[in-house]
Amino acid sequence: MNLEILIKQGIGDVRFGMTMAEAEKKLGQPTETENIDDATGEQITVIHYDDQELSLFFEGADKLLNCIDISNEDTTLFGEKIFDKNEREIVSLLVANKYYEQDIENEAWGERRVSFADGNIDLFFVDNELSSVSIGR
Repeated sequence: MNLEILIKQGIGDVRFGMTMAEAEKKLGQPTETENIDDATGEQITVIHYDDQELSLFFEGADKLLNCIDISNEDTTLFGEKIFDKNEREIVSLLVANKYYEQDIENEAWGERRVSFADGNIDLFFVDNELSSVSIGR
C-alpha cells in the first residue's frame, strides 16, 4: 500500500469521504472493527489494520471516512519518510511546504502533540521520536 500522507485528502488511495465498503475494497478486511461514542454521543466506527499500523475513523450519518491514524514506519509526507525524522525535522518539512500554524501540547499520557490546524494534522512524539500521525479532512 502507498502510505503517502496527502494533507486534507487521505493517505495513498484511501481518501476522506469514502465509505467503509470503499475503504475495505482498497485495503481488504480489517483486523478489528469497533464502535465508539464521541463527546456528543455520535457513534464513530473505527476499523484497524494491524499489519499496516493504520486506523480509519468513519463518522456522521453516512459513516464517511473523516480521520486516519497511522504509526507505520514506511509513511511518507511530501515524499519523505517521516518516522526516520525527529520533531524539528518534521516541523521544518511542514513549514517548508507552507503549513505554519502550530500548536504544541504535552499530553497527560506522556506524548508531545504538535498540531498544524491549517493541515488538519497532529504529530505525536515520545522522547523526540514520532510515535503516530493523525490526519483529518
